[in-house]
Amino acid sequence: MSSTEIPEQFLNVAVGCAECHTQRSEAHSGTFDHGGYDVHTAVSPKDCATCHAQEADQFSRNLMAHARGNLVNNPLYMDLARTIEGRVARAEQKLEFTPADPLTQAESCLHCHGTELEVVGSEERDTFHGGMEFPVVTGWPNQGVGRVNTDGSLGTCGACHNRHQFSIEMARQPYTCKKCHVGPDVPAYKVYSASRHGNMFSTHGKEWDFKKVPWTVGEDFTAPTCASCHVSLLADASGNEIAPRTHQMTDRLPWRIFGLIYAHPHPISPDTSIIRNADGLPLPTNLDGTFAGDFLINASTMAERAENMQKVCRSCHGSAWVNNFWERFENTIMTTNAATLEASRIMLDIWDKGYAVNHLAGGSPFDEAMERRWSDVWLFYANNIRFASSMAGGGDYGVFADGRYHIAQAIMELNDWFARQKAMDALGNTGQPASKPSLQKAK
Repeated sequence: MSSTEIPEQFLNVAVGCAECHTQRSEAHSGTFDHGGYDVHTAVSPKDCATCHAQEADQFSRNLMAHARGNLVNNPLYMDLARTIEGRVARAEQKLEFTPADPLTQAESCLHCHGTELEVVGSEERDTFHGGMEFPVVTGWPNQGVGRVNTDGSLGTCGACHNRHQFSIEMARQPYTCKKCHVGPDVPAYKVYSASRHGNMFSTHGKEWDFKKVPWTVGEDFTAPTCASCHVSLLADASGNEIAPRTHQMTDRLPWRIFGLIYAHPHPISPDTSIIRNADGLPLPTNLDGTFAGDFLINASTMAERAENMQKVCRSCHGSAWVNNFWERFENTIMTTNAATLEASRIMLDIWDKGYAVNHLAGGSPFDEAMERRWSDVWLFYANNIRFASSMAGGGDYGVFADGRYHIAQAIMELNDWFARQKAMDALGNTGQPASKPSLQKAK
């Protein structure tokens, strides 16, 4: 426990149902009378903060805690989500996408990003004690990392520490992260499972001690899991600290390799919905590959975070290995961003010629076939390549399994399609206007 002061009523009892579900009940809109006790259904990080103040504070400054808002408060991301999870209908050879209903959203994007729990009424149920009133909560059940709780707080500790054991052993297992990071957009688990580290875990993980604190490298475990690189308190065999425990996952991450649309330095604020690029779009990068620098960490902070991560690597590997690996990783960021830039240039030409209609021209940048092919480049292929590079393995994911082969093929298809459209245009066969506004900033 990281809290320095624990309420007196908790000092001489074990943690059971009441210690969590009657905690701060006055702050929860979903509180109801249950046998004379005020009870709420969804336990929030602010409830957990009674005993785990440091962890709750760190998590609140984490991108994960803001995962729901970072999605639903970004109109560009929601436009993409509409074309993925929304209902599609064909009318006069044109496809129309309508936003998904709340139930569909809750089991698709918001399954991981988090729903908003709202009390919309109450209902009576028959129980062993007779009829009792219970709140009706929309958005429930959900264990998404950015869930909005009935006390207004963000996130759920149960996303990693599944209720009701809240096991550190479970949180350290890569299977826990797999729930949301399985790909193809964020292929962390599939890359890890195919890597040397993942192979060592699969072979020897049953022999490791996942409960020890601190977690001693080479004794308690012999290959990294997600938690050892990003979260856990690590020590060497002499008891010296290698990395402190943190629930702010970015402490060891200089780069955000999930391209939107390019890999970029991590955002300063965990609330990424405030970001605007030079064109006024809610993106951390511009379409020409440059960064929305005012909203992203500076070079000094990136160097500090890179050193934090490299300390973990050096607990098993020599400095030359780590330095060469890091050089290769950052080169991969550069080359995948360059490939994305080439695809984006073609897409900008397509929009400028009016062969597809983006949102500035009254359409969407995601609801036509070539626009979707463009998004494949940065949403899947570039991400696969970067994850394969960053996790020191799963090489085929960086080449033929949604990697370099596919990113090159997508760019070829974009370019060939654009060339054909231009040729048809020259013959007067397109029936399309000559040009429409693009996502480029108006001059």
